[in-house]
Order: sequence, then structure tokens, then C-alpha cells
Amino acid sequence: MSTSLQSRLEQARRRQFVGRVEDKELFRAALAAAELPFVVLHLFGPGGIGKTTLLREFAHMARQMGARVVLLDGRDTDPSPPFFEAALRAASQLPADADIAAALPPDGRTVLLIDTYELLAPLDNWLRNDFLPQLPDNVLLVLAGRQPPGLAWRADPGWQAMMRIVPLRNLSTVESRDYLARRNVPAGQHDAILSFTHGHALALSLVADVAAQQPDAPFQPEKAPDVIKALLEQFIQQAPTHAHREALEASALVRLTTESLLAVLLNQPDAHDLFEWLRGLSFMDASRHGLYPHDLAREALAADLRWRRPELHALLHGRARHFYIQRVQHGDPREQRHILADYIFLHRDNPMVRPYFEWQISGHVFTDRLHPRDIVPVLAIVQRHEGEASAQLAAHWLARFPERAAVFRQAGGDVQGFLLLLPLAQLQPAERESDPATRAAWNFLQTVAPLRPKESATLFRFWLAVDSYQAVSPVQSRIFLNVVQHYLTTPGLAYTLFPCADPDFWTAVFTYADLQRIPAADFVVDGRRYGVYGHDWRQTPPLAWLELMAQRELGLTGSVPAPKVTAVVLNEAEFGTAVREALRDFTDMTALQNNPLAQTRLVSQKPDSMNRGEALQSVLRETAEAWQANPRQMKLYRALYHTYFQPAATQEQAAELLDLPFSTYRRHLRQAIEELTDRLWARSR
Repeated sequence: MSTSLQSRLEQARRRQFVGRVEDKELFRAALAAAELPFVVLHLFGPGGIGKTTLLREFAHMARQMGARVVLLDGRDTDPSPPFFEAALRAASQLPADADIAAALPPDGRTVLLIDTYELLAPLDNWLRNDFLPQLPDNVLLVLAGRQPPGLAWRADPGWQAMMRIVPLRNLSTVESRDYLARRNVPAGQHDAILSFTHGHALALSLVADVAAQQPDAPFQPEKAPDVIKALLEQFIQQAPTHAHREALEASALVRLTTESLLAVLLNQPDAHDLFEWLRGLSFMDASRHGLYPHDLAREALAADLRWRRPELHALLHGRARHFYIQRVQHGDPREQRHILADYIFLHRDNPMVRPYFEWQISGHVFTDRLHPRDIVPVLAIVQRHEGEASAQLAAHWLARFPERAAVFRQAGGDVQGFLLLLPLAQLQPAERESDPATRAAWNFLQTVAPLRPKESATLFRFWLAVDSYQAVSPVQSRIFLNVVQHYLTTPGLAYTLFPCADPDFWTAVFTYADLQRIPAADFVVDGRRYGVYGHDWRQTPPLAWLELMAQRELGLTGSVPAPKVTAVVLNEAEFGTAVREALRDFTDMTALQNNPLAQTRLVSQKPDSMNRGEALQSVLRETAEAWQANPRQMKLYRALYHTYFQPAATQEQAAELLDLPFSTYRRHLRQAIEELTDRLWARSR
């Protein structure tokens, strides 16, 4: 966005700003004082009350008074100290390694404005106790969020004197009329509008937008308890054209809307006019990366679209996915994390992603780096849940790879869990052999999925919460988010392995996430057996994996359970043909359900909860996986694995993965199919 356009936007916003006289005077007087009378101004109020608008007004006032202004939004940073500090350096235009407190100018005034502070709730204690006290005393911090400051702020005598708390209320009747007049809403409609909105800032702006669409129509809102939803429904109905309506719905689906993305979503060569229309809506906001609707507006629009036009929701979802995939594959590597953040946001209703967004709102835990003081509590967690031998292994790995540990803390800073990601290819042979987990994982990779030059493999060696261990919890959700981020942002990642103390419990979730059970990588510590799941990222790269998750989320894949039928009997020749066809169609669930083997005793003995295609797939995989215990048969299993179970693009590539001459690979594959057919035939008799 150019400087001139930014200036015009700010001028337009300021022309429509009304009210908040006392709040503005409090802010102005503080900046004008020889010494700041307080260093923290905490604004709070419900969504749509006008917090962001007031922050913008504060920013304008501060610049007019010669202060340095830094604006940060809680939506733009992960709530952990390293990410927060990195975002603040970027917003302050400081070097990436700068000491923030030392780099801020000691003279004049610096105003730090933080919006959507509720998303940074896990950092509240850290900000109060560690970060803020080190800043120069010429810095004024303004926080704006949905919740009032916690008791720790209000109970501390020091912060009582250095803080002002301002609850934001609805606009008064006079202020509301002033706003409607500035938006050119006919005076004759003001009473009905005020009776409906009660001065709620976002509701007033939506009413003005509705009136602008049909200036001659009287305002007649439906009687509904949800003001925002009712207004949005009316606004959508009165959008100028069908294309305008779809543009608005599309903007609610994605995190940030650009003109180029909007054109793709609407399948139009030029979306300039529609983009400009969106930009002019009062409930749309703009960042340097694109437009986005107010949170309440987004929620209402997205929910309505999913319910009213699920086919359009799926179509827009698919177009957005393809847009992001193309950008990641052909874009600047420095932009990949930003694009992936957009992609993940698109999947916020995915059951594998939703826990993160729920956690982000509830703000229970945040991710931090490992500090020396964390070693004792972290090892205590391991010893409590896995025993002394595991704790000793954890101590070794934490000393060896402290930078590979993620620590999860509650708002007060106490350790609530941790995750340790071991780079298997970087381990020394002796230390790899010293841990049953790394030994089993490496042996599996060497025999079944060997790494090629510049490829890496990660073992999520320890992942646990202080109280709930590996059970479902906010910490577990946060761990899984870190795991997904590792999938998406690690260059050259070829394989990941995920051990579980109770692998059966996680079968459904990990199967949904396309993680395969790998018995050959299981290990035992202190007499306790851990089951391992894994994923080959060479076969299903991260973006293809996200595409698969999207299809499952939208119900585009997955099969319909087949009706119960009587098991059929095949002769030996028919049976062999059916095995070869099942291997060929191993990833095609519809074809597997129609395979003759799906109606045999092999499959009918599987649980009723599995459809026959899934059951046949399970029979083929389990039968072959049993060969991994026999070195002679391992080569046969590897041939099946890279040809059918996790297929390479071509058989030539499969031979390359196995590091075999093509003729030798073909011989192994032929022997494997014959061996598999013989075993299944024997079981079916």
C-alpha cells in the first residue's frame, strides 16, 4: 500500500471518528506531561466496541505530538516471548538481533500500541514482570483487548500507581447521531437505528453500510438478539450484485484478501472494482498484506456461508488452497512462512487444526525456548511419567540439543510440558545406539526409507504434559501445533516418527493425519513398550498433505461404508488377480471396496467400524509389515512399501529409493507379490 493511499485511508477514518473525548484527553495529557503519569493504559471492551479505531486515533495524536509510534496486533504474533520480541523488532524497524530496551531512543516519547491483547494472554505475567520493567521510562504502552487486566496487575502497588484502566462503552446517543450524520444516514432513520444498535460501534457502521447500499429504503432491521448477524444478513441481501456478495463471503473465508487472491476466488480476470468495494466497507480493515473483516463479521459471514451454500464454501476453499500452493512453490522462500500461515488459517475448522485456534483464544499455554532453569522441572516430568531410565535419556538429549526443545508454559511461566525433536541424521552412531528409540528409528529408516543427501528425519522423542502426560489437553494441542509447524517449515524433511505410550489411543487421530503405524520402529524403555507412527514426506510432501487434510475436512474423500454382504469364494487364479489389483489400487478406496477380496473372509473378520475398502487395505499392509522381523523378507517388504503402500512416482524412482538396479528391484517386487498372495490365500482357506 503506497504512502499516499495510506494517508488517504487514515484521513477518511479520522473524518468518521466520533466520541471518546475523555479517553483522548487522558492520552493527550499523559504524552504532554514532563514525566509520564502512568506507563500502561489498558483499554478493554467487547468485540466491535471500537478498540481498534481508538488505537488508530491515539497513533495519529501521538505522531502529531512528535512521539514515535509502534503498532502491534496480537493476531500477528505467536504468544511466546521470542516471537513477540521478533514481531516488536519488525514493527519498530529494529535489527533482528537488537536488544529492544537498549535500542529504543531514551529521549522524546515512544508509544507502543498493542491491539487484540486477549490473544497474548499467556504473555501477561512475562510482560508485567520481565519485559516492561526493562523499558525506558519514556515508553507509554497502550493495551487493547476484550478482558480487563488480571488481578496481578491491580493488586501490585507499583502497577496500581503506573497504570490506568479504561473500560470502553457503547457510544452515547449524541455521539451515535453524530456518526450517522457523518455517514450521510438520513436523520429520520436515526431513532430506529439507535433503538436497534444502542450505540454499538460496529453495529452502527454496519447500519451505515446497509443504508449506503439502498439510501432511499427505510431501515427495518429484523428483531434478533444477535445484532451483528442480523445486520450482516441484511447487508448481504442488499449487496449491489451477486458478485459483490460472493466477494464479501470469500473475504470471510481467508485470513487476508488481496486483489490477486480475490480474482482467483471469484474466477475473474479482474477483481479491482470488487476489491475497492470491499476496502470501503466499514467493517473491513487493512494491513500491509491485505484486507480482513472484523472478527465478529467474519464469524457471522463464514458460518452463514457454510450453512447456506456448502458447495460454494467448498469451491472457494479449493481455489484458495490452490492459490497458496502455487505461491509457496514459486515464491520467495522468505515468504513461505507467511503463506503457510494463510493456508493454516484456511483450515481453522479442520479437527486437526481447530484445537490451536481454541487454545489461542483461551490462552492457557504458550511456547518458549528451553532455559537452563527448566532442566530440573522438565526431567521431573519425564521421570514422573516414564521412569528414571527415560529421564536419564532425556537429560542426555537436552544437553546435546537444547535448541531442539520447545517448552510450554502457563501464563505465570511455570513449565507445563515440553517437546523434544531429535535430528536423527545428526546423531553420532554411539549415542544413537544408546537410546532404544533412536536405535529403532534409525534401523527402520536404514532398511525401509533410507535418507538421501541433504535429507533429514525427525524423531519427536519426548512429548508430554506435566499432569496429563500424552492425553488430550491444551498442552497436547499446543504440542501438535508445533509438530505441524515443523512439518511445514523444515527444509529437506524426509521422514518424521512419532512415538506414543498408548499407540492404540491415537490410531483414529493419526490415521486421519496420514501417519502410518510402524511396528518396526517400536522400542522398549524400563519395560514399557512405545508404539511409533511415521510419515514419509517424500511421498506426500507438506502441501500435498495439507490438501489431503482439506479434502477430509470438507468431506471430499473418505468412503461410504459398504453394505453387508455374504463372503464370496474365489479360486486360486481369481484370488491372485484380485491381490495384484488391490495392490495397484491401494490408495483408491472406492476401487478397494469393489475389489473381490473385499467380500472374502479376509475382510469380513475385520471390525464392523471399518468399511470393506479400509479393511482390505489394513489386511494387505499388516500381512506385509509382519515381514519386517525377518531380514530375508525385509527386502520384499521394502519393494511393496515404495511401490504400493507409499508409492514413488514411478518404479524407476522406487528402485532409486531402494538403491537397487532396476532389474533387481523388479525381481524383489515380483517375489513380494507372490509371497503376499500365498500368505493371504492360506489365510482365506
